[in-house]
Amino acid sequence: MENKLLSRQEVPVELTWDLSQIYRTEEDCLKDVERIKELGRHIEETYIGKLKDAKTVASCITEYRRLSELQTPVWYYSDLAVSVDYYNSHNQELNSKIVRIISDIDSRLSFIKSELMELDENIIKEAIEYDKANEGYLKNILKEKAHKLPAEAEKVLAAISPVLNVPYEIYNTAKLADMKFDSFTVNGKTYPLGYSLFEDNYEYEVDTQVRRTAFDNFSKKIKQYENTTAAVYNAQVQKEKIMADLRGYDSVFDSLLDGQNVSRELYDRQIDIITEKLAPHMRKYAQLIKKIYNLDEMTFADLKLPLDPEYDPKVTIEGSKEYIEKGLAILGEDYVKMIQTAYKDRWVDFAKNQGKSTGGFCASPYNGHSYILMSWNGKMSDVFTLAHELGHAGHFRLCNGCQSIFDTDVSSYFVESPSTMNELIMAHYLLKTSDDKRFRRWVLASMISNTYYHNFVTHLMEAAYQREVYKIVDNGGSVSAKVLSEIMKDTLSRFWGDSVVLNDGAELTWMRQPHYYMGLYSYTYSAGLTIATEVCKRIETEGEAAIEDWKRVLAAGSTKTPVELAKMAGVDITTDAPLLDTINTIGSIIDEICKLTEEL
Repeated sequence: MENKLLSRQEVPVELTWDLSQIYRTEEDCLKDVERIKELGRHIEETYIGKLKDAKTVASCITEYRRLSELQTPVWYYSDLAVSVDYYNSHNQELNSKIVRIISDIDSRLSFIKSELMELDENIIKEAIEYDKANEGYLKNILKEKAHKLPAEAEKVLAAISPVLNVPYEIYNTAKLADMKFDSFTVNGKTYPLGYSLFEDNYEYEVDTQVRRTAFDNFSKKIKQYENTTAAVYNAQVQKEKIMADLRGYDSVFDSLLDGQNVSRELYDRQIDIITEKLAPHMRKYAQLIKKIYNLDEMTFADLKLPLDPEYDPKVTIEGSKEYIEKGLAILGEDYVKMIQTAYKDRWVDFAKNQGKSTGGFCASPYNGHSYILMSWNGKMSDVFTLAHELGHAGHFRLCNGCQSIFDTDVSSYFVESPSTMNELIMAHYLLKTSDDKRFRRWVLASMISNTYYHNFVTHLMEAAYQREVYKIVDNGGSVSAKVLSEIMKDTLSRFWGDSVVLNDGAELTWMRQPHYYMGLYSYTYSAGLTIATEVCKRIETEGEAAIEDWKRVLAAGSTKTPVELAKMAGVDITTDAPLLDTINTIGSIIDEICKLTEEL
């Protein structure tokens, strides 16, 4: 097991991303901050009270688009610096300063939306013809007209937006800066414990006593923060409910789904069908783990065990290049060049250090390259994680290159499709490299334990839990730590049945994910992977034609709805068929894993 995490200052620079490619120095960033303030003042002085004709509207939105392009790198530069070291007070202060400045500008320019929403629709449609790059923004104005607030109210909301984001900030600060985990001892040996150490290492630890002891100690520590975390989360969902009511939505669900351009039917289908149809397959998989490890009982703390840990190859960062380049080569020469550049130019933050965000993400500033956060543990699962995040990078490389900044806000319902697609492509590539049965079982098990478990189980359970929370809030209620733990425990119990024992701490899973502060995001992982599974099948059978269709989908950005994007790729998500087929695919993989286990 690894030693205690290093501080950020102790991490080798080659393991970190290079934010100097956004701004060479902090002073350069602050110069753009001044440009943003100046352009914001210019737009306010030039256009306030004057948005009455199509030409003036077009001119204003073109300048506002430029402002958005300037704000993007400034925001990412400060925010990404914070995400890798929550202990760095200087970066926190810079980020807070920039957020305040942008919020002040947004408040003063809130008149743009307010005045546009008072205009006749024909004027807005005429303004679109002056500059097609503004089409996405102006079409959203037409869509949002039904939920507009008075101009002064919009101005106030924009001004206090930093405060509205405080719940997420408090959650991250408590989780990444304040929680200090004590070491634990098993059979006379002492083991360090931390958030990322637990989630990246101990959950996969093959020594049952170490794994379960780590789970118990981790759970006891986060439980000390359950009431604070619950209060912060309750503030988040109450805020979302209030905003939905203010804007005249029938429910908080309608408000949150409106931004994703999907219906309640699509949302509920993902949760209901997976909960019912996938559960039997995953229970079978859980029992296979129990059998392989000869466990006394299958507990929640055992679910992430690898089926064949001795076979799981150790992979260095350097060694991962060949896997990913060859695995994703099917996507074309330009894609491979992007991957090579990502390694060479330090797009990726591989480091493991104190105060760093857990999990992984890909940030893709407009007019710049992507930045990927992850923690490298030397496992094959890290290769899949990096392929996943490079899927986002490839998506927004095409999207940002082909679309206006106003057309790059891709619906979260679709946005996980390119990332999970890369995981599947990687797995299919590996399957073709060997006929060895043990190797095949290992790859298939990696698909289940990494790709499908993460997206169809972990995040799906979050989504099912989250839906119950919003139902309470929609009916005027609030939630406490006790209520949230009860909902989570009931959600897990319904899915796993009597095949998995929910040991103490399983009910606290609601404390561990930042997705709850991002609206209805958790369910979109399974939605994206459903599309990816179906498109991956097309690529396997149709080859280049399917790949070219996929590239056109990625380049479309937010100019199409998720239903339209999926249709472009040959998938009809308005029916149950793709989801049922994906669940059957998961079931068949698990069946083959069981068969191979008997043969080995």
